[in-house]
Amino acid sequence: MSDLQDTQSLLWNLQVNDLGHATEADSDIKPSRLPENSEQNHYQWIHIQADVGNAKDILESVGLSELTSDSMTAIETRPKAFAADGGVMLFLRGINLNQNAEEEDMVSLRLWFDRNNIISARRKDRKLLSVQKVRSLIDSKQCISSPAELVLELIENIAEGICDTVDRIDDELSAFEADDGLQNHDRLKLSRLRRKAASIRRYLAPQRDALDALFRLNKVLTQAQFFELRELTDRMTRYVEDLDLAKERAMLLQDELRNRIADQQGVRMYVLSLVTAIFLPLSFLTGLFGMNVAGLPGVENPNGFFIVGTTMVVLAVLMLAGMLWKRWL
Repeated sequence: MSDLQDTQSLLWNLQVNDLGHATEADSDIKPSRLPENSEQNHYQWIHIQADVGNAKDILESVGLSELTSDSMTAIETRPKAFAADGGVMLFLRGINLNQNAEEEDMVSLRLWFDRNNIISARRKDRKLLSVQKVRSLIDSKQCISSPAELVLELIENIAEGICDTVDRIDDELSAFEADDGLQNHDRLKLSRLRRKAASIRRYLAPQRDALDALFRLNKVLTQAQFFELRELTDRMTRYVEDLDLAKERAMLLQDELRNRIADQQGVRMYVLSLVTAIFLPLSFLTGLFGMNVAGLPGVENPNGFFIVGTTMVVLAVLMLAGMLWKRWL
């Protein structure tokens, strides 16, 4: 196995006994096949980087076909579940909590499992915190006694991460809804929330369908595990609905903000129009008496400027009073 480790494709190969206690395997990777009627519950968990070195060699060494290996090492995947090589293939997406990463750039997790093997794969430098949490549970000797139980634990941890992100989106939208002083720059924040909700929903909807397909095709789950899987499927459905609602709420807030900005601009334009209406006759008078032609009245009168100025002030007051009376102001 040293050659495999040199390429860093293999992240770990755990042998888990029937009590859920794990040991790191030192021998070459090989399939762990038990008879269908076997009472043994030990299993192996192989976790690899799908886009590094000889990942396909590792997958083929445990008995996976070339087609299944290609699916496990594909560059891009969407959530789905289907039967393959006597086991179940399950592709999931989890919230991206890697440093300097966007949460909505969800991390792909590829799983293949049967009664006594589970193989998980991720891309290099795209760790999924949910996998690390489950590994920590096994290292702390908390009993995860079967591949099916481990898969459900992974799904539950992924669901918890999605729940936290959906709750943060909801909290941000609630803060916007409670704020009566939304400004123009808030439109960018609302647009970001809409894109975030849409990007996460893009993978959650097929992930919900994948879990529903897993519920129908998997034959290695116990009755209690079936109920747990159904509950996790319902949670994914609820998160999809919450994201749909978040998108609608963000759109309504954007519409309200646009209407509020339009109202403010309308009020400003209305006030400007009234001011223009007041000064229009005054501008006419100043233009009229400012003509440099002979015969203008009051040119020889020393009180001419006072008379014209007073007339303009009185005219402005009368127009303002008329607008107030008409309730234009």
